[in-house]
Amino acid sequence: MAPGNRTQVTEFILMGISDLAELQIPLFCVFLVIYGLTLAGNLGIVILTSVDSQLQTPMYFFLKHLAIINLGNSSVIAPKMLVNFLVTKKTISYYACAAQLGGFLVFIVAEIFLLAAMAYDRYVAVCSPLLYLVVVCPRICLLLVALIYVYSLTTALTVSSCVFSVSFCSSNVIDHFYCDNVPLLALSCSDTYIPEIAVFTFSGTNLFFSMIIVLTSYFNIILAILRIRSSEGRQKAFSTCASHMLAVTVFYGTLLFMYLQPRTNHSLDTDKMASVFYTLVIPMLNPLIYSLRNKDVKDVLKRFLDNPCQSFRLMQI
Repeated sequence: MAPGNRTQVTEFILMGISDLAELQIPLFCVFLVIYGLTLAGNLGIVILTSVDSQLQTPMYFFLKHLAIINLGNSSVIAPKMLVNFLVTKKTISYYACAAQLGGFLVFIVAEIFLLAAMAYDRYVAVCSPLLYLVVVCPRICLLLVALIYVYSLTTALTVSSCVFSVSFCSSNVIDHFYCDNVPLLALSCSDTYIPEIAVFTFSGTNLFFSMIIVLTSYFNIILAILRIRSSEGRQKAFSTCASHMLAVTVFYGTLLFMYLQPRTNHSLDTDKMASVFYTLVIPMLNPLIYSLRNKDVKDVLKRFLDNPCQSFRLMQI
């Protein structure tokens, strides 16, 4: 962007979740607890899937990266949000805002496609168990995760560049608790047609293709489970993907609620609540979903707590 076209705005003001002074401290306490649980739960998943050989499988490899993505997503948003609850001037610099938007896009796009990769992993495990270690081998897992990170970074750079190519020369007040593309484009005093097309195209395409992978995978998984004659066999097959099905339902349900609601009922307040859910609450819930419903994770956690020093020595070996 040429210097003459640069925005006159050097900082933005984040309105936050609520502008009521009496709610700032209670909200700070609530979200501090949420962020603390998110850090503890996801770091725990990363450590457990790294130190124990029982969790060195493709499913837990993807779970470890989901935890890393959840850590990144919440850490891009929560620290600045928590600080703003305690200060009067809730500002963020122009470049910090651009970095926050880019970071958010990296992690949200990565989560969308990692959940799709995890659905495919469960599909192969249930529908083609004899070929599982061949189809979902470590090399394929690494390649999938690498492609997801590269694509999410490319998407984030493209969309954030489009959003910040517009001029902000009137208001600098963002009616949100972080720098998101919709409230940012609402502040523009220049043509937003191309940025809006970019945001709509990438959002719609990413959501559509990832959901196709997830729905196709689970449609075939359900058919395969229904063909199992014994109830014990059906229960065992279902238990291998129950946690992921729950996580996917919560995540995509929130996104669909946000994007498919009628325009007449659409508001920034609704967007804020949905954003709180998929940027802060879901990253906190995922470790609970995967640990509370997963016997392997609970067993490894018990062994780790009994002898953490030995577990770390095994990780170094």
